[in-house]
Amino acid sequence: MPILVMKFGGTSVADLDRIANVAAKVQREVERGYNVIVIVSAMAGKTNELVGWVNKTSDFFDAREYDAVVSSGENITAGLLALRLQDMGVSARSWQGWQVPINTTSAHSAARFVSIPRANIDAKFAEGFKVAVVAGFQGLSPEGRITTLGRGGSDTTAVAFAAAFGAERCDTYTDVDGVYTTDPRVTSKARKLDKISYEEMLELSSLGAKVLQTRSVELAMRYKVRLRVLSSFEDTDETSGTLVCAEEEIMESKVVSGIAFSRDEAKITLVTVEDRPGIAAAIFGPLAEAGVNVDMIVQNISEKAHDEAHPGAVTDMTFSCPVDQIGKARKAMEQAKASGSIDYTDLVVDTEVSKVSVVGIGMRSHAGVAAKMFKSLANEGVNIKVIATSEIKISVLIDRKYVELAVQTLHDAFDLGTAGEAV
Repeated sequence: MPILVMKFGGTSVADLDRIANVAAKVQREVERGYNVIVIVSAMAGKTNELVGWVNKTSDFFDAREYDAVVSSGENITAGLLALRLQDMGVSARSWQGWQVPINTTSAHSAARFVSIPRANIDAKFAEGFKVAVVAGFQGLSPEGRITTLGRGGSDTTAVAFAAAFGAERCDTYTDVDGVYTTDPRVTSKARKLDKISYEEMLELSSLGAKVLQTRSVELAMRYKVRLRVLSSFEDTDETSGTLVCAEEEIMESKVVSGIAFSRDEAKITLVTVEDRPGIAAAIFGPLAEAGVNVDMIVQNISEKAHDEAHPGAVTDMTFSCPVDQIGKARKAMEQAKASGSIDYTDLVVDTEVSKVSVVGIGMRSHAGVAAKMFKSLANEGVNIKVIATSEIKISVLIDRKYVELAVQTLHDAFDLGTAGEAV
């Protein structure tokens, strides 16, 4: 029988009533002729509660015990959903990560998939079971310990199962009914997309869209898993939600498909850095080792390049990172300066910036997107501080107070409120 993977996030299973709602959706797919693998998250707020308990119990906790504790939320949800399905007459069994087994690396709290053998679950399907309810977010290390996959790990688990079992599709149920051209809370003109390419969804996820976890989209793109985003709180059918798929499946040809934004960005500038081969590696190597997620990078001639106090070639190096990583970035740069690997006269931090991005596969074959974007922002008096581009995206760093204005302006400029072609 064909296999369907269904994933339900924390808000979808927040209480017993919502678990009953999930069970009804699963039963409907069984009645349509599928064997179903359901991936569940912990109930909303439960993982944060478990993490809090660990932090209050130990200042320097063992990462293996941390994973043992925080993974338990998914186990509870899986058991409750299996019980509910059984009560409805659906043959179901719950599975913890070690029972499948979901084989991962040993990197506790940030493990990666190694393999998902099919044999155990396939055997249950062969016995007549229709539903395997699998605890997401967790796996088994080579040492036989429970591991967890990091935030959003249940999304990644679902896609990994869809790939391993050759599922017809992976349906991800959330508290929104699909992927929109931008956040509907920012502009009422935001439109739900019927389809979006893997590449576009990956860019939107990495640039601030919260609908799907970035690693799950990467995995779906690698293994060509058709991924559908649906609402847990609405009746759905085969045409509901947004399908994330290969570019070849998409007929709609908007040049720009969506506007993403990330409010909490910071801009850091190292003033009068020596301009020499290897200086970029000397700066961004320590930042990477410190776990700083550097995004946009600009190198330009320093205002002091011709200053008598700086007779050598110097440059200013500017980069952006999440605002909550400023402390790590500052410390990494101070240590690099103290070690003599880099030198600079000042480190300037701007914490009042945000990133706004336009994304679309149509950019590959259409000129003028950047010009339209920059002119539209200029007409509204929005100053651009940093620019970064890729084949299918343009990102700008602007003052945070202009985020809503910039998103609404760009959404209108690229006519995203209507379907169809817009060049």
